[in-house]
Amino acid sequence: MTGAKRLISQPWLWSWLAAAVVFGLTLIWTEGRGAGELAYAALGFGAFAAIVGLGQMVVITLGPGNVDLSIPATMTLAATVGLKVMNSAPGTVWLGLGVALLIGLGTGCANVALIYLLRLPPIIATLAASLIYQSIAIWSNRGLRVKPPADLAAFATGRSLGVPNVAWVALALSILVWIVLERSLWGRWLLATGQNARAARLAGIPVEAVRAVAYVTVSVLAALAGYLLASFSGGAALNMGAEYLLMSIAVVVIGGTSIAGGLSNVPGIWGASLFMFLVVSMLNSYGANAGLRMVLTGVIIIGIVIAASLRRTRL
Repeated sequence: MTGAKRLISQPWLWSWLAAAVVFGLTLIWTEGRGAGELAYAALGFGAFAAIVGLGQMVVITLGPGNVDLSIPATMTLAATVGLKVMNSAPGTVWLGLGVALLIGLGTGCANVALIYLLRLPPIIATLAASLIYQSIAIWSNRGLRVKPPADLAAFATGRSLGVPNVAWVALALSILVWIVLERSLWGRWLLATGQNARAARLAGIPVEAVRAVAYVTVSVLAALAGYLLASFSGGAALNMGAEYLLMSIAVVVIGGTSIAGGLSNVPGIWGASLFMFLVVSMLNSYGANAGLRMVLTGVIIIGIVIAASLRRTRL
């Protein structure tokens, strides 16, 4: 296989090509104005989708039926409690982060308990759990919007070397997840479990433990995303994670991860995250109303997934 064919066969390529096309169409409509600002915004907002997408990718790699629907509620609960503990006080950034991550660890363990102890399907277990997490967030928040400490807000909204700080965090997490999936024993176990759970179990792989770690991982990443998003937006809101439910699944599918399991794709997560933000930006530039934006976004996503699937089949 030549270098060009090898590149074309990469499943992550299509999400990046789609993002580039949408970026170009937006610039054409705006006559090239604001290219730098658009790219900066795409990296900033795309970082949150990338973080939750990385977690959802790990779970979806387990194979059909594995998906975490509690991501939005986990984001909200972690952000709400984390910011409430900090209470806008300076020097409490690490305390708030620790609390948020502990919330993610707790919700992940709770999801695992529902799935394995009560034998509930993951979709049902995480959906039911999300109602509980959201209720706890409402009870703890009581309608108040606690602002993050000034130093945390400055970091979340700031930039380094011209790139949003949140994008650097997401990039570091992406590299870490890639190393774990491609170079660690657990990563090989995860891929083997997704390809054939029965064969993996017969080969001595602790399938149940692998699944448990995967569901804890997605919850911890969701908690981190919620903490950063609340710091970025100036406070935790009860609906702050709503758009990331379908977003987390869309970026995984568009990014080239197999929904049949056994194949993950970290670079594709980033391409898909940028694509999703740029689609909305392009439709806003064209003056599309909210309803039309939703319809066109769905059609575009379906088209990209079908085109990439057909291309991979031919190859």
